[in-house]
Amino acid sequence: MEQIYTIPINEAFEESLEDARPVCPFCRIRKKFEDNEIDIILGASMMEPAVRIKTNELGFCEEHYSKMLAAGKKLPVALMLESHLDEVTEKMTVGKIFRAARAKGSAKKVSKVSRSCYICERLGDNFDKLTDNAVHLWLQDSEFRQKAAKQKCYCLPHYSAFLEKASSVMKKSDFCTFSSSLYSVEEKYFAKVKENVSAFIKKFDYRFADEPLDEERDAVEKALSALCGQDPTQNL
Repeated sequence: MEQIYTIPINEAFEESLEDARPVCPFCRIRKKFEDNEIDIILGASMMEPAVRIKTNELGFCEEHYSKMLAAGKKLPVALMLESHLDEVTEKMTVGKIFRAARAKGSAKKVSKVSRSCYICERLGDNFDKLTDNAVHLWLQDSEFRQKAAKQKCYCLPHYSAFLEKASSVMKKSDFCTFSSSLYSVEEKYFAKVKENVSAFIKKFDYRFADEPLDEERDAVEKALSALCGQDPTQNL
């Protein structure tokens, strides 16, 4: 019987196989996790003491502030901002007498909070568990191994994370088979991405300016998705 933790992994890998576009299955799962975190933080969890302590401490990155605002719920964001701004102001404070040691300590605190994000931290923790589960699923389930080998692509960050996690738990023979299978997917994918980028550049040569644009039309955007991660809701 399929264990609960394997369900979202299998679903995402199946959805990516069925999609005509090359979409990283891990990006699909991350998007679902992210949407869920945003829904939760803008809902009842916002008022839970343990959650508010963390959001006051960490705040959010610009990307997640923007996504929370895009959800159309400004009041929850404003309430979190009010208490987070108190926390930030406290960290900035060095007192009326500006001593070097106090100013240096304040700078470290402010620097840390300026780079922190509650949702990013949650996603990082969840994704680490996800890749661990995906590796164990690959070891235990021959059908999943086939799904992984038939994928159209993995974005570079998730390809790297999947390999790194596997290398830490697999014996050498398994890791050799695993890495070879994944590399086969990536080799074809990145070759196509590079081909489209080259074709896009070629269009700026006057000799080829009249040739129609096809797959290379969105070559730059697709290359950035390959290198940095994808939003599976975008039509790339």
